[in-house]
Amino acid sequence: MRILLTGATGFIGRHLTAALAQAGHTVRIALRDDRPLPGDAGRGAGSAIERAVVGDIGGSPDWRAALAGVDAVIHAAGIAHAGPGVASERYHSVNHAATLHLAHAARGRAGRFVLLSSVRAQSGPSSPTPLTEADEPHPTDDYGRSKLAAERGLAEIDDLPAAALRPVLVYGEGVRGNMGALIRLARLPVPLPFGAFHAPRSIVAVETVADAVLHLLKARDDAGKPVSGPFIVSDPEPIDVAAMLTALREGFGRRPGLLSLPLPTLRAVLSVAGRADVLDRLNSPLSVAGTRLSESGFTPSVSSPEGLQRLARRLADGGRNRE
Repeated sequence: MRILLTGATGFIGRHLTAALAQAGHTVRIALRDDRPLPGDAGRGAGSAIERAVVGDIGGSPDWRAALAGVDAVIHAAGIAHAGPGVASERYHSVNHAATLHLAHAARGRAGRFVLLSSVRAQSGPSSPTPLTEADEPHPTDDYGRSKLAAERGLAEIDDLPAAALRPVLVYGEGVRGNMGALIRLARLPVPLPFGAFHAPRSIVAVETVADAVLHLLKARDDAGKPVSGPFIVSDPEPIDVAAMLTALREGFGRRPGLLSLPLPTLRAVLSVAGRADVLDRLNSPLSVAGTRLSESGFTPSVSSPEGLQRLARRLADGGRNRE
């Protein structure tokens, strides 16, 4: 297939580019301008990479040339995380309006559209019960609401089979944010006070996200039509922060070195440093079950402990965690 990919220079996009090319597809990368690609954006891709300069996706670009001759679109571009300093209008224009602008342009040209959405389209940063796609979405911030609005807009476009992949927290080479911070902590040659952090969290290897995208490009329902709608993707079982750090440190060749400080004591220490939010972020539950992906025939190939150990070994052997 010839596939138009947006967001190819981002964390997930770089891995997607390599996975698509290695699977034998031609990847046409949509770029803001004619700048060189980062060295790993086409890693392992060889001559299977094409370029299409489209400008700012939030500026309603003309997609016709980029879409010429493509079989599918994978839309991974957008504002990737919730965070301070981003206006709600910006989330709307980039994550919602720009997605639907591309989708309408792809209608009648591409036979498949896959959106990289987020579990935050369905929930806030934590949930007291495990989530499935059957649960009513309740995003709690502008980021999640913009992703959900994009998903719902796609579902209303006729003649464009569209699926929305909802990854949980993604880990892999090049990750930033909370997972990047956790990797930095695991590297430190000192004991860490997170042994009592046992809230279950679903996470997912970036390689599994790429595999799920490849699966959705070809998956069909019982009627023989391309699957559509939302699909949660995660590693098979949830894991807690203490186990994440243990797996990472094992991959780095270290003992766990985790201290089980009472949570009230740790909260008091973090509050003095103005970082009490760290405790809530790391020790609040958010587990999921990718029911629809499983029903469509997809099975994640790696568990969280195994995936984290592999990641740490790669980083220890010379891989770079681009934070």
